[in-house]
Amino acid sequence: MNNRLEWLRKQANVKQETLAEAMGVSRQTISSIETGKYNPSIILAMKIARYFDLTVEEVFIYEEENQ
Repeated sequence: MNNRLEWLRKQANVKQETLAEAMGVSRQTISSIETGKYNPSIILAMKIARYFDLTVEEVFIYEEENQ
């Protein structure tokens, strides 16, 4: 799953630490989401989207894997 989190965060001038604190997670979790190393739970994805006043689909881009 790809996402626009880093771009959105930088556009809003929000540090990883600030977003992490607001979400109740570690800065490393935010970093891992931004780099695509970690997919957030649906609850965390919804909280992140609401933080930026967007829908989950506007933040996270789901691409089906070829099987």
